[in-house]
Amino acid sequence: MRPVPLFGVVNRVQGGTRVVRRRSLLLASSAAGLAVGGAVVYGVRAGAESADAGDGSRGGGSGERMPVQLRGVRPGGRVVMVALDRGAREGEVRAVLRELVAGLRAVERAGLAVGVGLGAGAFEGGGSRPGQLVDMPSFPGDLLDPARSHGDVLVQVAGDRVADVRAAVARLLTAVPGWRERWRIEGFRAENREEGGRGLARNPFHFTEGFGNPAGDRETADRALVRAGQGEPEWAVGGSYQVVRVIRLATELWDKDSVPEQERIIGRRRDGRWLDGAPTDEEPNFAADPKGRLTPLDSHVRLAAPDRRDPPPLVRRSYSYDRGDGDSGLVFSCFQRDLAKGFEAVQKRLAGESMAKYLLTTGGGYYFVPPPGDHWADGLLPASG
Repeated sequence: MRPVPLFGVVNRVQGGTRVVRRRSLLLASSAAGLAVGGAVVYGVRAGAESADAGDGSRGGGSGERMPVQLRGVRPGGRVVMVALDRGAREGEVRAVLRELVAGLRAVERAGLAVGVGLGAGAFEGGGSRPGQLVDMPSFPGDLLDPARSHGDVLVQVAGDRVADVRAAVARLLTAVPGWRERWRIEGFRAENREEGGRGLARNPFHFTEGFGNPAGDRETADRALVRAGQGEPEWAVGGSYQVVRVIRLATELWDKDSVPEQERIIGRRRDGRWLDGAPTDEEPNFAADPKGRLTPLDSHVRLAAPDRRDPPPLVRRSYSYDRGDGDSGLVFSCFQRDLAKGFEAVQKRLAGESMAKYLLTTGGGYYFVPPPGDHWADGLLPASG
């Protein structure tokens, strides 16, 4: 299939001759405090310390029982995401899946977080699929390139040294000949740090993100982890639904706006303070501003989370990217136990946001992050798989 002409689309928008409405959960942090974070999806973060989760995950009571990408506060500063399709015949599904698990274990190293998310295609040969797992739909304003979307699995490797991350990905692909690469992207977190119990970073629009994520493991688990009795397969309890959105940003157009105008579009100051004067660690009083004189009604954060006391039930772990030739933006990634109540509910609220003309989602997908360990590999397939 011929690649989508992304450059032409962005140039038309930047030239002002045609405005394409583009909506995305993009920077929805602070319950939209703009979220750039790291994303990894399986196994263990080698060398990571456990933390008290106090949640409803499988076994409960320990950070070790949460998927690795949800542990800790500051994600690794670099990531490579690689979507793979299995090249096996139907009768080899179980063997190829075990090959993948063994390959993930083989590349684990201290300082790296290695994992996998399962796409809908992973279950085409049979198996107990999570109830909400489908190929990511195209939302209004998206221009998804099929060659850069979906995939049977999403492998992620994250760490603070780009050379280590790239080397681990290369070793993994050599170790899994039963899989073929569909697409990949590299990401980074500018000014990656921990402040006030949260992981913060600067996104390509020059705003600090991460204020809206939970500060503790208990709330992280409550927002993100599948619970027993939720109607999901038994093997999936303690896992999480992941959404990945590769969002190209019209940074040249954005940088032509004044900083005050940018802050009104986002709904926060660049440093995270609220437009009504509330500090970053407090909630703004949107009810006292019903006409949007201080925080515009179509600003990103106000649409994403209109009631700051009831934040969206999701956790963000995103990265910036830069492919060169003006193709830069955000690898948005979020985790939730319920897609409809998490990402999809926020995405619907963002219809008509003032930031839409600066965004174009070109790829990504829906994936299910298995619970820690590798028991899921047998649990999701029938005995004959």
